[in-house]
Amino acid sequence: MSESPRQLLERLGIEAKKSLGQNYMVEPHMLERLAEAAQVGTEDTVLEIGPGLGALTDVLAERAGRVIALEIDERMVPFLQQRYQDAAQVEIVQGDILHVDLTTLLGPNVRHYKVCANLPYYITSPIIRLLLEHEHPPQTLAITVQYEVAQRITAKPGDMSLLAVGVQIYGQPRIEARLKPGVFYPRPNVDSAIVQITPHAEQLIAPEQRSSFFRIVRAGFSQPRKQLKNTLSSGLPPVANAAHSWLEQAGIDPRRRAETLSIDEWLRLYQFRPSALL
Repeated sequence: MSESPRQLLERLGIEAKKSLGQNYMVEPHMLERLAEAAQVGTEDTVLEIGPGLGALTDVLAERAGRVIALEIDERMVPFLQQRYQDAAQVEIVQGDILHVDLTTLLGPNVRHYKVCANLPYYITSPIIRLLLEHEHPPQTLAITVQYEVAQRITAKPGDMSLLAVGVQIYGQPRIEARLKPGVFYPRPNVDSAIVQITPHAEQLIAPEQRSSFFRIVRAGFSQPRKQLKNTLSSGLPPVANAAHSWLEQAGIDPRRRAETLSIDEWLRLYQFRPSALL
């Protein structure tokens, strides 16, 4: 791309929308790092969410067998369609990832795919959850997020959060690179990160159990500074009088806080849940 993002946007008569979280990656080296984190190969189908001006799309098109670029901003779609009209491996689709049918988007025969995206930061969590909870989750996700969010996603016991549990129950996250504001145009006000998430080979929690599992996790984190025996008692009224014994039965000290529990301990707590929560 010979023109800078600023020059290209000016030529197209388009301004980046803050409401859509449009901060375009402009550093070639980091675009390559993002594609590498997704482990994209020539046989892969890759879903790119928010191609924007196509900088990452160019990198993916050189590496992947098929690129599905989903763009929410209808102003960008004609430009992208013209840009990739001769690239048979690139498909430009207008739509919102939170409202499209993922199976229809990928095609009924696609069961193995990867996600590589410079995500809008304001909807990072809903997008990650949508992808990881799908019937056919991606083999690998490589995404950009705010650095602070990346730290929360990859936290270890002692610093866990609802977000950390919500990601790590489905996959293993890892920070691949820290990104300074100058990597983007317009420049955001915070540092960012490339995060790779590899879904677990086998699900740790069945789809039909997710709602009841996260009900317990949300109760545990409802008052993070309090001990679990108190947060579970207040957050789950049906077991208020049984929280202490429930924790002991699960082999967890009732005085511990939610942030100290590992994924295995949350699963054990769910396994030993009282009959009132079945």
